[in-house]
Amino acid sequence: MKNDIKIAVIGLGYVGLPLARLFSTKYPTIGFDMNRQRVDGLMAGHDATLEVDDKILQDAIANGFRCTTDLNEIKDCNFYVVAVPTPVDDNNRPDLKPLWGASETVGKVISKGDIVVYESTVYPGVTEEECLPVVEKVSGLKFNKDFFAGYSPERINPGDKLHTVEKIKKVTSGSTPEIADIVDDVYNSVLVNGTHKAPSIKVAEASKIIENSQRDVNIAFMNELAKIFNAMGIDTHDVIEAAASKWNFIKLTPGLVGGHCISVDPYYLIQKAQVYGVLPRVMFSARRLNDGMGSYVANQTIKAMNLKGVKVKDANILILGVTFKENCPDIRNTKIVDIYNTLLEYTHDITVFDPWANPESVKREYGIDVQSDGLESLYGKFDAVILGVAHDQFLKLNVRDFLADKKTGVVYDVKGILPRDTIDMRL
Repeated sequence: MKNDIKIAVIGLGYVGLPLARLFSTKYPTIGFDMNRQRVDGLMAGHDATLEVDDKILQDAIANGFRCTTDLNEIKDCNFYVVAVPTPVDDNNRPDLKPLWGASETVGKVISKGDIVVYESTVYPGVTEEECLPVVEKVSGLKFNKDFFAGYSPERINPGDKLHTVEKIKKVTSGSTPEIADIVDDVYNSVLVNGTHKAPSIKVAEASKIIENSQRDVNIAFMNELAKIFNAMGIDTHDVIEAAASKWNFIKLTPGLVGGHCISVDPYYLIQKAQVYGVLPRVMFSARRLNDGMGSYVANQTIKAMNLKGVKVKDANILILGVTFKENCPDIRNTKIVDIYNTLLEYTHDITVFDPWANPESVKREYGIDVQSDGLESLYGKFDAVILGVAHDQFLKLNVRDFLADKKTGVVYDVKGILPRDTIDMRL
């Protein structure tokens, strides 16, 4: 089958597009997405997520890669890859609707002998228990008899230009040993650092979700330390640097845990664990602690203002950055919003500036007005400044220049990267 593989990638976001572009270097590949605006933008040669360079995208299109909203265009494919988001609802329960919808899409086009591979992060069992029954129902075909499946968890790191998709070692799996070999071969053929073939789909699903859960727990520990040391008047970063002088210390730093992965994925495992009668106390506590860090930063800023005699009520406050990480336009589940909403209890004079964020997207998603240009016009206007995101543009600034009074004004450094003599507090 490998010689005549034709690939369709369903979902052209941060994960799907880079993967589809990469597959297109070796196989006929079509990207499918229901968002017409997204598809039109890609076919015009521009990726709004900035994950795929415009020149690379344009070259791929020139070499036969295309994106579509038309199901008929992917009916003759035989290797389907599902790369749609796996969010949680307002109560932090897994929301499988995007996966069910993508599975219905696959069911409408899949034929006998075809393979569908899921990349979306899920708890163990979702592929076989939730997704494939939908494909069966819609297609009328029988799983592992008429069509086959695999799972290869995404490992995209948005905004990371070093660990790009072709350089990431991928976990693969298949619904039969033979299919596992085919899936592994297809991915191996486009990856620089190869693959790890897991013994089952459930193992592959579990491997991904613990990657993010482990990181979440580790960051929560550092955030808890930051709270302790801040209360004691000790700089957390100084403590970490001292501890890191030991060869086996794992050096991590405190921070806001946002984005679509680390701040969401643990809830999938937490929910499933409780079905089996296991209460994952460590993971749950880590999630609760990390979810509260935005509010903590805001309250620490208010504390710093009070200590300097700065009137908090109706104060002018500047927040630098709104994306969930540096040098990236991704605003999904950004915890900067929690800082903003906590400060709103004291003042409505809050300015948010971010050169990477799309103001329309931020307004639509969070109801927050964001400035993305005219930084110079903001100098000398604010009672407090919070550096929330470490964009390269911000690292070149003297942040105190934004203060109306450089002596009494407050600078809070969330990222712990600004010169010590320019800040009043940091996480």
